[in-house]
Amino acid sequence: MNPATALATVLVDELVRCGMTDLVLSPGSRSAPLALAAHAQPRLRLHVRIDERSAAYLALGLARRSERPVALVCTSGTAAANFHPAVIEASESGVPLLLLTADRPPELRATGANQTIDQIKMYGSAVRWFAEIGTPEERPGQVAYWRSLVCRAYQRAAGPYDPGPVHLNAAFREPLVPDGDVSWCEPLAAEGDRPWVRTRVVPPAPALHIPPTRRGVLVVGDGAANVRRYVAAAGMAGWPVLSEPNGGGRYGDHAVSAYHFLLGDEEFAAAHRPDVVVTLGRPGLSRSLLSWLGGAGEHIVVAGDLTRWPDPTRSATQVAQAVEIPIVSGDDSWLSSWRHADYLARQAIDRVLDSSGLSEPRLARDLAEALPNGALLLCGSSMPIRDLDQTMRPRRGLRLMASRGASGIDGLVSTAVGAALAHNGPAFALIGDLTLLHDQNGLILGPREPRPDLCLVVVNNDGGGIFSMLPQAALAESFERVFGTPHGVDLGHLAAAADVPYTLLEDIDELPRAIKGDGLRMVEVRTDRHHNAEVHAAMREAAHAAMRK
Repeated sequence: MNPATALATVLVDELVRCGMTDLVLSPGSRSAPLALAAHAQPRLRLHVRIDERSAAYLALGLARRSERPVALVCTSGTAAANFHPAVIEASESGVPLLLLTADRPPELRATGANQTIDQIKMYGSAVRWFAEIGTPEERPGQVAYWRSLVCRAYQRAAGPYDPGPVHLNAAFREPLVPDGDVSWCEPLAAEGDRPWVRTRVVPPAPALHIPPTRRGVLVVGDGAANVRRYVAAAGMAGWPVLSEPNGGGRYGDHAVSAYHFLLGDEEFAAAHRPDVVVTLGRPGLSRSLLSWLGGAGEHIVVAGDLTRWPDPTRSATQVAQAVEIPIVSGDDSWLSSWRHADYLARQAIDRVLDSSGLSEPRLARDLAEALPNGALLLCGSSMPIRDLDQTMRPRRGLRLMASRGASGIDGLVSTAVGAALAHNGPAFALIGDLTLLHDQNGLILGPREPRPDLCLVVVNNDGGGIFSMLPQAALAESFERVFGTPHGVDLGHLAAAADVPYTLLEDIDELPRAIKGDGLRMVEVRTDRHHNAEVHAAMREAAHAAMRK
């Protein structure tokens, strides 16, 4: 057996023994040994994509939803560079990816050889760990080295306290395909199904105990862990829960869903300064919430890894791996005040939405309510997730995800496809037109690839709608070209080119019928950016007026 085939066979086998179930591959010559080994592995679900950028985001979605490492394989050169944006998102959001980049052997590097670039530590600080595997050779001890290296890489990617991407660079000499000889100087196979090296997780430090208080608040942002336990504890303590939709804590009697508008009112925010705030994950959707966090008497951030914790407002006073929220009985006026204001604001917001016709905030609200229990909803990082944050009522049974690590719009079609393939149930995505166009390659699935049950709900306002909410909107002369960026693309034609079933939604009341179906499909919703800005302003004014009654 040639060394390239031997290395690839052992790497893929050990990945499966570690627990990997999915591998995403883009075609190439130098990566042929890995591609053939993955194709021959019956316990691995293989996904093939012609575009490395799309492939990387597909793996990101698979890993984000399954919460286990997913492997990415590509050939040498700029193919590996196209992984970089997804690697950054994975790093910032703590998603476990295992990058296997094929490379030229050392004697071909820096010689002008085709498809040869410097791939050593090419992702910089965006990966948790990097290793150059080295050019494989037929000599004793190689199998133990390869298997132990894979185990180290897999476990470092998985975490559990600081999961993220890991990069292994594999240099292959020709021949790159099996040569018919199956002999090797030592056994390539390993006994049993257990990993070559098993790791034991050390329990985290004892939980931080908070002094009893009724004037506390639980804030839940993206990437939060152990959410149900903390929401239950907050309920026993009489605390309101301010959860972003993708935080997973917006349910139950203590959920305050209109917090963006409540805390945007100076009078309410000043009267509701808490004794302590406990933050899970990374909140970042509401400026009014972030501003209010700075006035907390005590702000405790819960983070699994004490070397990396979210604190965008620099208001954290303590960081702990776990927090014990004490049960407190007594006066419930603190919680009642939050809930009453939330009720008034929510009623006012709904009245605005119900009278606004087909608007982006109403689409977000109605979509979140229309989805069945057990559904997955992936949200675009620009206006869709903000619309959901401001309009979504508390509910159970809906899994909501967003790429809020680097908060970019790129790769979200592929991310949604990956998440849908990892989800046991129907999946939906709410994204904008620019987001769709940025990753339209994500619609291209080969005839032999696993098919997702995914409905893409695309808001088409012919450009970048979020800029209409920002100061740039006042720059009449330059705004439309450099911020609004209209494109004029017919999304129906785009869907037809990828053979994706397409529906144009013109009546918001038809939404439940439009999103029904199975397989990969698209629903376009055409809106107006100026009208959208007016609806947002009307929601804010109505909510603040209702709170003062």
